[in-house]
Amino acid sequence: MSTYQILFLDIDGTILKPDHTYDLSTKEAIRQVQKKGLEVFLATGRPLHEIRDLAKELNVHSFIGYNGALALYKEEPVVNEPMKRETVLQFLEIAKKNDHEMVLYTSEKNYFTCLDTPVVQHFIEMFQLKQNELFTEEVADQILGATLINLKPEDQQLYHFDPTYHLSQVNVEALLHCYDVIRDRVNKGGAIHKILEVLQIPRENAIAFGDGMNDKEMLQTVGEGFAMGNAHPDLYQYAKHKTTSVTESGIANGLKSLNLIKE
Repeated sequence: MSTYQILFLDIDGTILKPDHTYDLSTKEAIRQVQKKGLEVFLATGRPLHEIRDLAKELNVHSFIGYNGALALYKEEPVVNEPMKRETVLQFLEIAKKNDHEMVLYTSEKNYFTCLDTPVVQHFIEMFQLKQNELFTEEVADQILGATLINLKPEDQQLYHFDPTYHLSQVNVEALLHCYDVIRDRVNKGGAIHKILEVLQIPRENAIAFGDGMNDKEMLQTVGEGFAMGNAHPDLYQYAKHKTTSVTESGIANGLKSLNLIKE
């Protein structure tokens, strides 16, 4: 019997291919590991209200969302860490001064600084976001995560006002001008650490797959961390394994290498 007990899967670039579809091999791999008793979590930078349809298709009921700010085990909260209101407002002020846009996520909505610019419309289309509204300060204390839009690489330094935050470039070819806001103490790895603690699972018995730099802490926290073949080049140093790309059954091939699934 397998000693592995839990599997964490990033979504974009790991489960989902660039055309927003997934390989049937991925769905079958999830089914097979669940049959062996593994708990499966979707672990994403996305807001949870935007991934429910995918979760239902894949028969997954536990989640890490907003890059680790909210984690649910079978719908029960394990982590719930909104950003500080004053920090949110400072990010917004810098973005406004530099003609950058932002999307800020609560547990129910995606709040944009603007909804009608081409870069924002493209972002919404690329991630197929549905629950979109204009940001108001009334929700500033409910923000679980955020993404900056329309940045040049050198613009990152504008946001270095708090050493406990950093920016992580979105690993989607058409959205390299977008950067997720990541907290050093609130990220996918931190959420996984808490989940493993609550479920009393040793880290050696945990597996994770990811492709972006927002997956760095996640891959470092588990015993078996897989970077996808299409991953950001800087991610490989943090992964124990490299698998094939998202378009080449990367999840299934990685799980096969651990003898968890069959052809």
